[in-house]
Amino acid sequence: MGGCVSDVRGGQQAVGGGAQSISQATRDGGGRAAHNDAVDFFFRTKGLPALFTQIQLSLSASKLLDRDIISKSDPIAVVYAKKRDGILEELGRTEVIMNNLDPAWIEKINVAYQFEIVQPLIFHVYDVDTKYYNLPVKMLKLKDQDFLGEAGCFLSEIVTKHSRTLTLNLHNINGYGGLKNLGTLTVHAEETVASRNAVEIIFRCSHLENKDVFSKSDPFLRISRFIENGGSVPICKTEVVNNNLNPIWRPLCLTMQQFVSKDNPLVIECFDFNSSGNHLLIGKVQKSVADLEKLHQDKIGANFILPARRGHVKVMKGQLFVDGFVEKKLYSFLDYISSGFELNFMVAVDFTASNGNPRSPDSLHYIDPSGRLNAYQQAIMEVGEVIQFYDSDKRFPAWGFGGKTYDGSVSHCFHLNGSASSFEVEGVEGIMAAYASALQNVALAGPTLFGQVINKAAEIAGHSLTYNNNKYFVLLIITDGILTDLQETKDALVRASDLPLSILIVGVGGADFQQMEILDADNGHRLESSTGRVATRDIVQFVPMREVHGGQISIVQALLEELPGQFLTYMRSRDIEPHNDNVAQTSAQGHRYGV
Repeated sequence: MGGCVSDVRGGQQAVGGGAQSISQATRDGGGRAAHNDAVDFFFRTKGLPALFTQIQLSLSASKLLDRDIISKSDPIAVVYAKKRDGILEELGRTEVIMNNLDPAWIEKINVAYQFEIVQPLIFHVYDVDTKYYNLPVKMLKLKDQDFLGEAGCFLSEIVTKHSRTLTLNLHNINGYGGLKNLGTLTVHAEETVASRNAVEIIFRCSHLENKDVFSKSDPFLRISRFIENGGSVPICKTEVVNNNLNPIWRPLCLTMQQFVSKDNPLVIECFDFNSSGNHLLIGKVQKSVADLEKLHQDKIGANFILPARRGHVKVMKGQLFVDGFVEKKLYSFLDYISSGFELNFMVAVDFTASNGNPRSPDSLHYIDPSGRLNAYQQAIMEVGEVIQFYDSDKRFPAWGFGGKTYDGSVSHCFHLNGSASSFEVEGVEGIMAAYASALQNVALAGPTLFGQVINKAAEIAGHSLTYNNNKYFVLLIITDGILTDLQETKDALVRASDLPLSILIVGVGGADFQQMEILDADNGHRLESSTGRVATRDIVQFVPMREVHGGQISIVQALLEELPGQFLTYMRSRDIEPHNDNVAQTSAQGHRYGV
């Protein structure tokens, strides 16, 4: 356990920049503290991949083809994930239902939903030959069964439906030839964890033992849950309070996902932070969430203890108090999306001269006649193809900046499609076409200024609040350059942090993008405006394309992994709830995008 408090970065942000109130719930939507390295370390040591929401698919079919002579078909459904190379990876099979052309299968198919990835699914339905009835379904050789039909969709198409239900027409393999009217397949998705319960707790300590020589201790709390094998798992921690023996921490959010039940024992340890990573244990208490609630009700403290020699414990003078205890309901990203909330996509493209002459093959804007995408096209396609599923009208605002436009003046926010009146284009293909056309009609210029496009996106997001709070806006900025309006950009971002808006920045080419890292407040320091105002939340995610190309992660994964959490932070901070008619029938505490 001792290794789970980070000693990698040494700074206080590494330990606990992370106490979050429910209204400032974490960027990953998982109820974990932002940059909670203790939990991240735990998952890494277990060899677990990125967190996700576990989805169960329920399948039914109607009017299947009858392949049997004496009786009706005996159908089974098989679900596949279609990989980028076209290979089908089997996710699971239903049971066989006897003599039924309208089956509703009981067996569920589990699939890991990841917002930032396009996840194509393929469904095959077979009529199982009677001689195989005694075999487990996993043992069936599908080539020996009669094929009844195929259907396909994207997982995001299902979860964005109001009912999380999608009906697909069955057809022959590859969709052509042979019989028509093969019936329909209906797919319903549900998140698998069944609780939204969470508590918001305010911890305070008094009379802590001083572990420092020249100043007072710098305390933080770490909370761990006991697990079946007798060990414990760290689930969250507070921020560090400097030089204080009577600290009060910011509200901490604990979800049912983390504490499992109100009676489950938790260990709460208080450490004195040391930049060396050798944090000194001040004391610990063992309490369940129910115990913490009682401490709050009775307005009493619990004494810390320290292990002593020969198995004894030393009761310390320092005490832990619970100054606030509120039970809340937290909703998941999918709760909002499936109840009618949308992500509206916007794009801004860099037309500064540092990109190089678009007619030259070494230009970042060069459009290859062979069809190979340049970095700008790649970013538009990869991000757009994911977000388009969450935008019902698929009309996307698209701008350019840093270019000399049709009237000969340099503009830092011009309509990419060249229209004088409308900046919207139809679909991702519309963005691609407008971009290619602009390269023919806009001269590259400069300098690199973000302020105007961010303000324009913020204006649209702000205007939407007057008539609809179901929309959340996502601005993709693709740039090759170093900002010349860093402070103005900071000011624009701080103002926009109150709005339903996230900004994704892709850096292309070989420039030094250190400034972009400043805008992406992943170091725990929120942006500050020129007037001293601090951003209410982090709304920027920056990714340099060269780093993406050097590893296994796609540009879209790297860019979008924080977006559901940013969405949730906004919705929760304003107590905006999903529409209840949908939420009432679904569960909502996915590992990654749930609570």
